[in-house]
Amino acid sequence: MSVGAPTRMQRRVHEVGGMSVRYVEETFRRPTIGEPGALAAIIDHYGRTGDSAQLDALTEALIRVGALIALDGSPASYRTAVDDADRAGAGLDHLLAVLLAVAGTVGSARVISAAPRIALAAGYDVEAALQGLEHDGCDPAARATRKE
Repeated sequence: MSVGAPTRMQRRVHEVGGMSVRYVEETFRRPTIGEPGALAAIIDHYGRTGDSAQLDALTEALIRVGALIALDGSPASYRTAVDDADRAGAGLDHLLAVLLAVAGTVGSARVISAAPRIALAAGYDVEAALQGLEHDGCDPAARATRKE
């Protein structure tokens, strides 16, 4: 990877958690060139959660939630990721921040798909929230059919 002058990103590699610049470059090189087994080797080294010592548990958990938003993850996947985020100290405000942070990249369809899945995984009572809208005269279905 280090051919010619180092890139800005290469210059910013920090030796944190025992990961040398050479190790970081080698670990990036393997999946970049499509080396068979590269992902398995990385997972074997770091485990399912990544445990890279580069990211704290909260940041790592929130990144996984963001990835699920981008991939239109299943409700079960959201439950696991949101539980991990909760154990790391995340609140609904963190989950909303992730949703808003990726919205411009993933688009409204993914955000609208993910929002109730995240909310349900976090224990938010989505049905009660919808009933509250109906009682407040803000029924989304009625508003959509109303001519203005």
